[in-house]
Amino acid sequence: MSGKTTRANRLETDIERSREESNWKRVIELAEHLKARNQPGLETLANFLIGEGKLESYLEENPPTESNIPKAKNGLAEARRYLLMCIGEPAKKLEVSLDALLLLSKLEYAMGDYEGALGRLATAGLDQLTEKALPTRSLRIVAESYAIKGLSSEKVPLTNNSKYQRAEKAEKMIKCFELAGDLTLLYLQEQDKLSSTPSTHSLQSLPASNTTGSTSPLPHGIENKKIGVILETALQRAPILHMKAGQLDKAISRYRSMLSAVESTSTQHLRLTLARQLAEVLLRGCSEHAYKVPSQGMRAIEEKSRSSSSLKSGENPWKPQHYSGTNLFIPKNINEEIILLLLISEAMAVREAVLSQSPEFKNARVHAYDNATAVYDLLCIALARRKQFKILIEVFERAMKFSHEESHVWQQFGLALACGRKDTRALLVLQEVHRLLPAEPHYCLLAARICFQQLGKIEKGLEWVEKALKSSEERNSVLAARCHLYYGLGLTLNAYQTQRQTNYHSIRTKALESFIRAQQLDSSDHLVEFYLALHYAQCYHLNEATQHVKLALYLRSAHPHSLHLLILLLSAEKDYEEALELVEAALAEYPENLHLLYVRASLEEAVYGGEIALLTARHMLTLWQKLYKEQLISDISDAHSQQHANHDTYSIFNMSDKDTAPTTAESSAPTSMGLVFSEVVSLNLRLLSPTIQMDTNPEKHVTKSQLTLDSPPHPPTASVHAESVAASRVEQALSEVASSLSSYQPKPGPHQAWLLQIQIWLLTAQLYIKTDQLTEAANCLQEASSIFPMSHHIMFMKGLLHEKKHEFHEAQTCYQNALAINPYHLKSLRHLGVVYHYLGRERLAEKTLMDAIRIDPHDHHSWETLGEVLVSLGQLEASSKCLQTAIDIESKSPILPFSSIPFCYE
Repeated sequence: MSGKTTRANRLETDIERSREESNWKRVIELAEHLKARNQPGLETLANFLIGEGKLESYLEENPPTESNIPKAKNGLAEARRYLLMCIGEPAKKLEVSLDALLLLSKLEYAMGDYEGALGRLATAGLDQLTEKALPTRSLRIVAESYAIKGLSSEKVPLTNNSKYQRAEKAEKMIKCFELAGDLTLLYLQEQDKLSSTPSTHSLQSLPASNTTGSTSPLPHGIENKKIGVILETALQRAPILHMKAGQLDKAISRYRSMLSAVESTSTQHLRLTLARQLAEVLLRGCSEHAYKVPSQGMRAIEEKSRSSSSLKSGENPWKPQHYSGTNLFIPKNINEEIILLLLISEAMAVREAVLSQSPEFKNARVHAYDNATAVYDLLCIALARRKQFKILIEVFERAMKFSHEESHVWQQFGLALACGRKDTRALLVLQEVHRLLPAEPHYCLLAARICFQQLGKIEKGLEWVEKALKSSEERNSVLAARCHLYYGLGLTLNAYQTQRQTNYHSIRTKALESFIRAQQLDSSDHLVEFYLALHYAQCYHLNEATQHVKLALYLRSAHPHSLHLLILLLSAEKDYEEALELVEAALAEYPENLHLLYVRASLEEAVYGGEIALLTARHMLTLWQKLYKEQLISDISDAHSQQHANHDTYSIFNMSDKDTAPTTAESSAPTSMGLVFSEVVSLNLRLLSPTIQMDTNPEKHVTKSQLTLDSPPHPPTASVHAESVAASRVEQALSEVASSLSSYQPKPGPHQAWLLQIQIWLLTAQLYIKTDQLTEAANCLQEASSIFPMSHHIMFMKGLLHEKKHEFHEAQTCYQNALAINPYHLKSLRHLGVVYHYLGRERLAEKTLMDAIRIDPHDHHSWETLGEVLVSLGQLEASSKCLQTAIDIESKSPILPFSSIPFCYE
C-alpha cells in the first residue's frame, strides 16, 4: 500500500510541476496514465488535465487573437469536449469544476464567443472568489479569467447605452484589468522563485555584457517564458482605460505601481513597453503644473510591500511584491521622471538588440529595432527640448550597433550631432544619411549649413548644395528655392575669401543670380528677400536694398536680421532718429538681442552723445550677467573642454572691423611680448596661405547660448575671412607662449560667453574715450585684458587710448602689435597711418592708409585721413579727390558696416 501511495504522490507531484512549467505534452501523457488506473474520480481529473493540456498547447501555437478565431473554432473542439466533462457534480467534489469553467471561458474567448465567456465566468462565480493564497498555476488561471472578463466586456455592447451604464461598465473593466495585472505580476514573481534562473531585481544588477546586444533572436532567454497575449494586454489595458475616462492621475499611478513591482525574468521585455508608455503619457499628456510627484504614492507602495512581506501566508495574497528600501530614487519633477524612464527603456532596448543579419533572425531584429526607435524618438523630444544634446549623442552612439542600413537612426544621430556642435562628426553621419537617402535634399542642406556656418569649408558646402539641387530638381521639391538660396549664400562666402577684385565681382554676380532664382521659385520666402537686400546694401544700392528688406519684413514682420538691416539702411540715409525709434521697437520684441543693443549704443552716441550710449553699454553688461551667470557656474567643471570645442567654430573667428573677438584667453608678459610678436609674423604669413582649410561660421544666432557680436567681414579684395582665422591661430600660439611667461589662467566656463563680455567692455571703453573719461576707459580695458590679454582688438583699443593721450609712440607700438597678429585689421591700419601722420612720417602714413583702402575701399575714414596726409605732402589735387571720395562714401555709409549683420539660415 505504501508503494502505491508513493507512486500516486509522485504522479501528482509530476503533474503539478509540469503544469507550473507549462509542459503540456508531459501533462497529457501523465493524465493518460492517471486515466488508465480506472479509479473512481480519477477519470474526471484526467479529462480535466487532458482538456487543459490541449487548450494551452493549442493557444501557445495559435494565440487568442481575432485573426485566429475561425481556426480556433475547429482546433479547440476536442479540448472543449474534455472540459465540458468536468463541470458536473463529480467534478465539483474533486474541486476541478471551477478551474474547468474558467478554462472554458478562455476557450470560448479564443473562439470569439464573448458572451459565452462571460456566462462561464458568471457561473464560476469569479467575482465572489476569496482572495487567498493559490498555487502558481491557479494564479495564472484566475488572472487570465479576470483579463478575459474585461476583454469580453469591451466586445459585448450595452443593452441600454446610457452615460451611467457606460461609466459603470468602464469602472468594472478597469477593476478586472487591475486585478488581472496584479495577479499576473504575482504569478510571474512566484514563477521566478521556482525557476533556477535568478531574477533580475534592478537594472543595476544586470551584467555588463547585457548592454552590448545579442546576436541571438532571443536575447538572454527572455522569450523562453511568455506570459501570453491575454495577460500582456490586460497589464497595458487598465491605464489606457483610465486615460479614456479622463483620469490621467490614476493612469499614471497604475503605470508607476506596475513598474515598482519587483521585476521578474518574464516581465523584463514588458517593463520596456510600460516605461516607454508612461514616459509618453508624461511627455505628451501631462503639464508641469498638473504633474504630481510620485513620492507619496511610492511611500504607500513601500508600506504595502513591507506589510505584505511581514504578514503571514494568506493575508493580502493577491498583491505583487514591490521594491522597498531607504535608498530608492524618487524623481522630484516631471523632467526627471521622463528622462529616467526613457534612459531605462533605452538600456533595455539596447540590451535586447539583435545584431545578427541572418535571414532567420529578421523578425526578431525588426521587432527589437522598432522598440528601440520608439524609445529614441521620445528621447529626442525630451532631451532636445532641454538642449541636452550631449546625452542624446551618447544614446545614439549606443544605437549604432544595430543601425545597419537603417536611415532613421542615422538621421536622428546626425541631427543630434549638429545640435550638439559636433560638426565634423555630424558631417560624416550626414554623408551616410545621403548614401541611404540620396533623393532627400533636407540633409544635404543641413550638411551645407554645417560647412558654411561651422567648419568654414565653403567649397565643400557648395558641393553639398549642388547635391541638394540635383535631388530637388529631380523630385520637383519645394526645397528648390532654399537650395538656390544656399548656393547664393555659399558664393557670397566664397567671394569674401577671394583676393582678386575681378573674381570677387564675378562670384558676387553669380550669387545674385542664385538669389533671384530662389525668389522666382518662392516669392514668399522672407529669407530670400533678406539676402537680396543684404547683397544690394553691401553694393551700396540703398534703394533696392530698402525695397527688398521691407518686403522681407512684410513676409515676416518679426525677423530680427531684417530689422537690423533696415535700421542700418536708415542710418545710411542719416535718419538717425527714425533708426533709433525702430531699434527701440525691435528691442521691445527682442530685449535680449545684443546685436540690436550694440546698434542702439552707436545711434545714441550719434544723436544724444556718449553719456547716453554708456547707459546702454552698462545695460548690456547687466544683461550679460543675466544670460550667462548661471551657465558659467554650471559649466565650470568642463571649462577646458568647452574652450577647445569652441576653437574650431567660426563664430569666434568671424569678426568684422567694428566688432571682433579672439578665440582663446592669453596672458600678457610685457617684458617679453616684443620678442613674441616679432617671431610670430612669419607664422602669420604661413597661416594666411590659401591652401589652408579655414574654419568659418558666418551665421550668428541671436540666442542666449550662441549670441555673439561677431559679424562677417567686408567684401573687398583681401581675404578678410582668412585673416580672421589666421589671427585666431596666431593668438592661440601666443597663448601657449604667454602661459609659460605668467600665471594667467583662462576664465572658467563657456568660451563664447567671455568673448561677448570682451566685446561689451571694448564698446564701453570706446565710449569712455570719446567722452574723455580716460581713467574709466583704462579700467574697462583692464577688465577685458583679464579675460583675454592677447586679442588684437584689445591692443588696438589700448592704442586708441594712447592716441587720445597724445602718446603717439606708445600708440604706434600697440597698433603694430595688433597688426602683427592680424595684418588685415582695418582700424589698426587706419589709426597707424594717423599716428604716422602725427609723427611727421607722411610717406609711411600714405602707404599704410593705401593698404587700409585696399582692404576696404568703402571706408570713408581712410579716404579722409589719406586726403589730409596728401595735403601735408603738397599733393593738393590728389588730396581733393580723396576727400571728395570720402564725402561720397560717407553719404551712403551706415552707422555700422552692413557686414556687422550676422548671417542667418531661418
